[in-house]
Amino acid sequence: MTQPYVIYADVCCLNRPLDDLQQSRVKLEAEAMLSILQRCEDREWSLLSSDAIRFEIARNTDSSKQEQLEAILSIAQTHLSSTPEIEAHAQELMQLGFKFYDALHLAFAQSASVDIFLTTDDRLLRKAKQYPEIVTIPVENPVVWLMKLLQEENTNHETS
Repeated sequence: MTQPYVIYADVCCLNRPLDDLQQSRVKLEAEAMLSILQRCEDREWSLLSSDAIRFEIARNTDSSKQEQLEAILSIAQTHLSSTPEIEAHAQELMQLGFKFYDALHLAFAQSASVDIFLTTDDRLLRKAKQYPEIVTIPVENPVVWLMKLLQEENTNHETS
């Protein structure tokens, strides 16, 4: 068996299945996240949690959404705690114009050398791709990432 993918999803991404699913894009992203989370729950892949995710979820004023996000996060196999190095890297990212939580999430994900950092935030996605020498992990939208992965799996099945 191959190594499971190690995934860091920011809070907007974790929250996507709980959003209003009227828009096609939101619905697609929610479906992709549910599929990804299912594979994490089945232990095929590994979801990471962090102090930044927990803190951001705790700030949510909607207690029902907060509980649902905590339930989603309960499938995470590893929790990353803050370190001076992570905080320093987040400061460096903020100096490049990343927002506070975005910088923290990226710093946590990079500290763990994740296979993929998932976000539904287009601004964060564009900014991360602007600095490949500093953001050294892949950053992608969950729909795009899952589609690439499913295509690879399909190609691998056809060739074996």
